Amino acid sequence: MATVSSSSWPNPNPNPDPTSASDSDSTFPSHRDRGDETDSLDSFSSMSLNSDEPNQNSNRDVNINQSPISPPTPNLPVTPPPSVLHLSFNQDHACFAVGTDRGFRILNCDPFREIFRRDFDRGGGVAVVEMLFRCNILALVGGGPDPQYPPNKVMIWDDHQGRCIGELSFRSDVRSVRLRRDRIIVVLEQKIFVYNFSDLKLMHQIETIANPKGLCAVSQGVGSMVLVCPGLQKGQVRIEHYASKRTKFVMAHDSRIACFALTQDGHLLATASSKGTLIRVFNTVDGTLRQEVRRGADRAEIYSLAFSSNAQWLAVSSDKGTVHVFGLKVNSGSQVKDSSRIAPDATPSSPSSSLSLFKGVLPKYFSSEWSVAQFRLVEGTQYIAAFGHQKNTVVILGMDGSFYRCQFDPVNGGEMSQIEYHNCLKPPSVF
Repeated sequence: MATVSSSSWPNPNPNPDPTSASDSDSTFPSHRDRGDETDSLDSFSSMSLNSDEPNQNSNRDVNINQSPISPPTPNLPVTPPPSVLHLSFNQDHACFAVGTDRGFRILNCDPFREIFRRDFDRGGGVAVVEMLFRCNILALVGGGPDPQYPPNKVMIWDDHQGRCIGELSFRSDVRSVRLRRDRIIVVLEQKIFVYNFSDLKLMHQIETIANPKGLCAVSQGVGSMVLVCPGLQKGQVRIEHYASKRTKFVMAHDSRIACFALTQDGHLLATASSKGTLIRVFNTVDGTLRQEVRRGADRAEIYSLAFSSNAQWLAVSSDKGTVHVFGLKVNSGSQVKDSSRIAPDATPSSPSSSLSLFKGVLPKYFSSEWSVAQFRLVEGTQYIAAFGHQKNTVVILGMDGSFYRCQFDPVNGGEMSQIEYHNCLKPPSVF
């Protein structure tokens, strides 16, 4: 169980909304999955809060000098760029985090600029970097050939102090971490732990099917929390509504779940399977299918799904090297399809048209909803995408360090136009 000094532990939400009290109700642990209470010993935490004696075993020397790096001396070999182990956006897609085999760095999306980097002196691989909006608190997990921290520990990093102030340890490797202002969610291969942020009290445990990617999504709205994770069956997702203490299971696909994403308010869920051909959008309250869109006809591995802030658009990236943008008609539960998204040459079919006559026997493929806009990238690199803060823009991050900002035409669609490119692995002197 978690132990922490409340006087030293940072409060990520200094002005908590009183409506969120139901999330941390003292009776909530009864909502845990069935099982022996001793099962909670699968996780424990230990805190290192003495600023004079940082834990040298879990926090190696760190170089926090942010001054620009001088150009290399011509006679000396140039240090190769680090290898990327992790990429993720923060909760509102305004920033993104990069974990490398030397440390981690945080960058701003608009305008593109490096905010800070932390390169560790010895080794320093970081495989998970989870931000909390623009807060100074980060969650780190070690990884790579020479991990900075054990891969079975979540290290709580305070960048104001430039060191780790606590840790959560587990019996198996941590696959991913999700943060809210009131919760820390840790994802293992077949279990998920939900902690209260203020005191690291364990609130909930969830059993899942094998989840090597660490799939998990949480809403970010003030008050009630919605958490989505794989269920216990292939193709199933589990939706936890913590305010109402209700659990909903949805059979989203026939194949294994490969990726999913929530809207900020947690009302809509987009899912993709290992086939990667269809993307489905569900209502999280009743589990109903609201919309289905088609990425393509051939199999693909879906790398990322992302809703726009108003849930009008959905971005999808895959191993085919193309980022798709789909128009959604389910954002308010009652919005009708925007006629501006219909292709210019599309005309309503009359009851006597051949399309109407054979609609009942045409394959579902021909009646699918296809993407409005696309952006072509190089195949072979993993990319994740999210919507930018500028209107009708998409930000794309690549595991090769690439950063793209592109713009799409919401009326005519088609190929997106590239408006910006950078490489986030360059030394700080070039930013």
